[in-house]
Amino acid sequence: MRSYGDKPESFLRMVPSGLLPALLVETSDGRKQVVTESQVIMELLDQWHPVEDGYRQMMPAEDDSASMQRYRQLSNLERELFSWWCTLIFRPEGPGFGSPGMLGKLMGKSSEPAMSGAMSGFLECLEKVDTALASTKGPWFFDWADHPTMIDFIYVSHVERMLASAAFWKGLDLRSDKYQQQFPALNAWLDAFEKRECYLAFKSDYYTNVKDIPPQYGPGYDGGFEDERILFQKNISGKESWSLPLSFDDELQPLYKGPPLPLCVLKAAGISGDNGELASEGTSYEKAEPEQMAEACRQMAGWKLASNGSAVAKFAARGGPKGSRNPRKGFGAELADPYAMSDEKLIPAVEIALKSVCVSLLAQGGPSAHDAALNEMKENLQTQISKDEARDVASSLAYLRDRVGVPRDLPLASARQLRAHLNAAIDVLH
Repeated sequence: MRSYGDKPESFLRMVPSGLLPALLVETSDGRKQVVTESQVIMELLDQWHPVEDGYRQMMPAEDDSASMQRYRQLSNLERELFSWWCTLIFRPEGPGFGSPGMLGKLMGKSSEPAMSGAMSGFLECLEKVDTALASTKGPWFFDWADHPTMIDFIYVSHVERMLASAAFWKGLDLRSDKYQQQFPALNAWLDAFEKRECYLAFKSDYYTNVKDIPPQYGPGYDGGFEDERILFQKNISGKESWSLPLSFDDELQPLYKGPPLPLCVLKAAGISGDNGELASEGTSYEKAEPEQMAEACRQMAGWKLASNGSAVAKFAARGGPKGSRNPRKGFGAELADPYAMSDEKLIPAVEIALKSVCVSLLAQGGPSAHDAALNEMKENLQTQISKDEARDVASSLAYLRDRVGVPRDLPLASARQLRAHLNAAIDVLH
């Protein structure tokens, strides 16, 4: 896949298709083989890290025939769910049928508006997944482990994409109160993942997902629940959600079902989980003091920006009038331009603007101190950025804002603060 840039020739010699992930396996007799199937790679890594060496059990024991059979059944169900998802998102929806379908009847909702066959099939398959999860005592697909196992990880990467794409292109919020009641085990499973700090390290947000899904799978088609879809698209794209003051939680993406920031950041900020323990995982943070949490989220964004400020300013300056000149080709991903040039003359002004944004993010002392920092940012931007440069600097900040990736750059709770503060600066410059 070459959606984001050219792969090195050394890599393409091993993997001509450019597919990722890729694992080069060398056997004891010197033979080499490249494996590109994600599930096979995961299973191989598990074999090479056995329980006997202190690693956690991720696969059923080979002599546990019942568990192995369940593993294969769940793997097949994941493929079925993936197929329904592709049918729903990446093909135009057909007209709804005259009845609500089997799922609607089971839920006693025979009077609901008709769904398309693709929507009904997708939701009915999710019902099967929910039933499989509900059949165990804990949140995971297997009872013999108190942690997510291989099959949980196989599911979660695609379910994460399904949550984002279903909301954005179909107006279907599977984390809403309605669907928490309809799919309680599925939502409990998602909550259990979010209570683990390690999940925060690879969990993406809806915006990042809807930008990286089309180059991998093709364009998504609008459909489903029209009114909700329009609202959700505005939220996910930031048109109504990346503005100050931010709400404590996000309307679509629950931020506090688990640690919203790395535990070291929560500890430094003195934030305890809902279990009363300082900076602990395995608990939610929904009862955290809003202003204290907002300050911690802002400061993490400020720390990241300050740690590499000059390079970020150079990157952002691609958004200037003499920037984004790509001497090479374009790529499938909408925002990918790895060969773009920066507007060199604009970099100093962009750096001044980013320093002002950074100061506002790092403000300590509660709401009044943050308000004062925002006023200082406004004054600095108005006095230090010339009128001739203001619009071009604003364009550079927008270029950066649109490319803040989750989790690559920041976890969502912090990324939304950076995006909103960049927007606050853009408003001043405009």
